[in-house]
Amino acid sequence: VQLVESGGGLVQPGGSLTLSCAASGFTFSNYYMSWYRQAPGEERELVAQISSTGGSIYYANSVKGRFTISRDNAKNTVYLQMISLKPEDTAVYYCKTRFYARDYWGQGTQVTVSS
Repeated sequence: VQLVESGGGLVQPGGSLTLSCAASGFTFSNYYMSWYRQAPGEERELVAQISSTGGSIYYANSVKGRFTISRDNAKNTVYLQMISLKPEDTAVYYCKTRFYARDYWGQGTQVTVSS
């Protein structure tokens, strides 16, 4: 199983970024995918989650209305579109999947929101 995030970077407050997570080594279309983030000194938190078909989606209250999770099962990729970014969105963002009672994580991509 391999999850590879990309798309992070430095952006000004109010700006936008789209993260991608390319998956391999498992049947991507069968499983939920999630985005988490971890800021320095903070616990890792769930940001958004999408079901295998995309029909069920969850967002943390802190990102509702600003972040959009989506997936392309033909490309084995999950996305996180982020708009109206705030300094408090600064964190390392990770994608995750879970099956057979085990979590699989990517290596993370840094998002820094600063002027």
